[in-house]
Amino acid sequence: MNYDCKDIGLAPKGKDRILWADDRMPVLRTIRDRFEKEKPLTGIRIGACLHVTTETANLMRTLKAGGGEVSLCASNPLSTQDDVTASLIADFQIPVFAITGEDHDTYYQHIHSVLDANPQITMDDGADLVSTLHSSRENVLEQVFGGTEETTTGVIRLRSMEKEGVLGYPIIAVNDALTKHLFDNRYGTGQSTVDGILRATNILLAGSNVVVGGYGWCGRGVAMRASGMGAHVIILEVDPIKALEAVMDGFRVMPVAEAAEIGDVFVTLTGNIAILRQEHFEKMKDGAIVANSGHFNVELDLEVLEKIATKKKRIRHQVDQYTLPSGKRINVLGEGRLINLAAAEGHPASVMDMSFANQALATEFLVKHHGSLKKEVIKMPEHIDREIATLKLATMGYNIDTLTDQQTRYLASWDQGT
Repeated sequence: MNYDCKDIGLAPKGKDRILWADDRMPVLRTIRDRFEKEKPLTGIRIGACLHVTTETANLMRTLKAGGGEVSLCASNPLSTQDDVTASLIADFQIPVFAITGEDHDTYYQHIHSVLDANPQITMDDGADLVSTLHSSRENVLEQVFGGTEETTTGVIRLRSMEKEGVLGYPIIAVNDALTKHLFDNRYGTGQSTVDGILRATNILLAGSNVVVGGYGWCGRGVAMRASGMGAHVIILEVDPIKALEAVMDGFRVMPVAEAAEIGDVFVTLTGNIAILRQEHFEKMKDGAIVANSGHFNVELDLEVLEKIATKKKRIRHQVDQYTLPSGKRINVLGEGRLINLAAAEGHPASVMDMSFANQALATEFLVKHHGSLKKEVIKMPEHIDREIATLKLATMGYNIDTLTDQQTRYLASWDQGT
C-alpha cells in the first residue's frame, strides 16, 4: 500500500482519538453498520481530498465498510492530524497522503497520489482535487462518474465550472444540505474558530472588539459565539440583506475601513479574496490580531503585508508578528489559513456526524444513480437530508410529532379558508 505520512509510530495515539470521536458520531455509526451488511459501495474507487482529522477518519472507515476502495489526501496543508494519518494507514489499511505543514509542491503531489488510484467518485473540500483532475489529469477524468463537495468555497468553484460548461461529471453539493450548513457551518465553525483563536493567543474576548468578515452561516456562528463570550462584535458585509439581518441580530455593521481602526481581533469568513488589505493593516491598532476561517488563505493579503513589514517574527505557535514602518505590530494567526484547524482540532465530532453522514449517503446515491445524472452541481436529495435529521434527533433522545391525516389534507388543499 502506498502512503505518505509524518510518523507511522503515531498510530496508537491516533486510533484512540479516532475511536473517541466515533463515540460522538452515532448517525455515521448507524450508517456504517448498514453499509457493513449491505456493501453498497463494493468495488467503487473513491478519491477523497478532505481535512485529515479524527472525524474524517470515521467517514473513511464507513466508506470502506461499505466496500469502497478509499484513498485520502489533505485539503489544507495545515489541517492534517499526523497521528490520525498514521492510524488510518496502520490500523485501518487506508492509503493516506498527508503531512502537517507540507509545502505547496508536496500538497499537490499528494493530490496526484490520490488521482493515481484512478477514482470513480471524488470527495472534495474546496475543489482542489476536482480542479487538478480537470486541468492536468484528463486521463483519469474519463472514468469518474460522480463526486461530492463539502464546503461553500468548493461549491462556488464548481458552479463556475458548470456555468462555463467544463464540469466533467455530476457533483453533489453536500455543503448545501440543510443538515450540513445550518449546523456544521454555524455551530461547528462558530465554536472551532473561537477555539482556534484562543488556543493560538490565550486572549480574553470579553470586552474586546471582534470584527467578523462575512455574515453567512459561518460568520453568524462566530459572531454568536464571540458575543456569548462578552465580545463587542462588528460585522463586515457587502450584501444589504445580510447586513440588515446582522443589525437586527444586535451587531454593529460598518465598512472595513472603519472597523480596521477599532478592531482588536479580526476574522474573515467570506470565501472571497483580499478582504483585509494594505490600507486596512496600516489603520489597525498596535497588537491587532488577524485570522481567517475561510477555506483558502486568500482572504488576507499577506503578500502585501510581507512587503510592507520591516520585521516578521514567530512569537507563539501559529502566531506571526509583522512590524510595520509605523512601529505598529500586526499578529497573524495560522499563516492566514483555517484557524480552527491550524491552531485547534476543527469542528466537534457531534456536528461532523451529520456532515459526514451526508457524504456517506451522497456517495451511495451516486452509485445507485450511476449514468442517470447530468454533469452539473446537484442539490442534496431532500429525503437524505430528512433521514439524517431524523437519525440525529433519535440519537439525541428527542421525538417529534407527525402530521395527522387531516393536517396533511389541509396543507395540500386550496379551498379551505377561515
